[in-house]
Amino acid sequence: MLILDNMIYLIFFYREGMGLMARIRKRNPGEAGATGKQVSGAGMREFIDTFLGTLREQKGYSPHTVRSYRADLIHFFTFLGTRQEEVNAPEIRAYLGSLFGRYKRTTIARKLSAIRSFLAFLEKKGMLERNPAKEISSPKLDKYIPVYLTVDEVFRLLERPEKPKPFGSRDLAILELLYSCGIRVSEMAGLNISSVDFEERLLKVTGKGNKERVVPVGRQALSAVERYLDATKHLRVKRGENQEDAPLFLNQRGGRLSSRSIQRIVKKYALECGFSPEISPHSMRHTFATHMLDGGADLRSVQELLGHENLSTTQKYTHVTLDRLMEVYDKAHPRSH
Repeated sequence: MLILDNMIYLIFFYREGMGLMARIRKRNPGEAGATGKQVSGAGMREFIDTFLGTLREQKGYSPHTVRSYRADLIHFFTFLGTRQEEVNAPEIRAYLGSLFGRYKRTTIARKLSAIRSFLAFLEKKGMLERNPAKEISSPKLDKYIPVYLTVDEVFRLLERPEKPKPFGSRDLAILELLYSCGIRVSEMAGLNISSVDFEERLLKVTGKGNKERVVPVGRQALSAVERYLDATKHLRVKRGENQEDAPLFLNQRGGRLSSRSIQRIVKKYALECGFSPEISPHSMRHTFATHMLDGGADLRSVQELLGHENLSTTQKYTHVTLDRLMEVYDKAHPRSH
């Protein structure tokens, strides 16, 4: 994938030259290395690589997000290069307009975010007079109703793994932790044995932007993890690993279980239960949040547990619980009908 990206870069930047060059400032004569010429396509490639490096190293963006931003920028500049025109608000709007009907609104919003962030980066570096993407509003996102399971469905799901088998005990521990803590699949994949504090019933996770947080763990989930560690003790001894720093969840080769594998595990048991094929680790996160709010937890506490930076992100779960409250209200209040 990286080789393919580099090939696309070279072909595109040298062939098209990028219409953005028309708005790039000439360097001041007093600057080191100043030539008085516009930045070349290869130079712009370096700017994009530097920009992506900043996202990764300074802002802590995940590898997945950095890859997405790289693809988004290539896609945008390929569209722009067909006319060799400068970057301006009408051109950006034309690009976004070409995406509607082919991409989800969330994807279009992300592409605009990538463009806006990159142009802001150039503006800050003094290579762009102003950022035309500032003038453009993000598309209004569709109202998203999270997919989640009922309490009875969760219990059915947790009964599916074959507990006597090592990988059955692993899968149960994964499902229990996802439901007990509401952590992201990437956070689950990154857990080490040392991440679990069995005495205090706490789990240390590393979330977005490499931010660490500590979340409580239910006794049932901890018991499932203990049984899994006991069942796989002989496998870990063979590898001769430092037990504290060893991955908590192992694949069949004894390496760290990947996020993709965890997704497959959840989907496998969900399909066996006859649930929607949309059920995923993220659905378990939605389920955790919904059941916490249904049980009386306040929104701020759920925000902390989920690791959301903004309360507005957590608020998407409130309409689910409001539906539940309306149902209770309609059944209980004498004047509801």
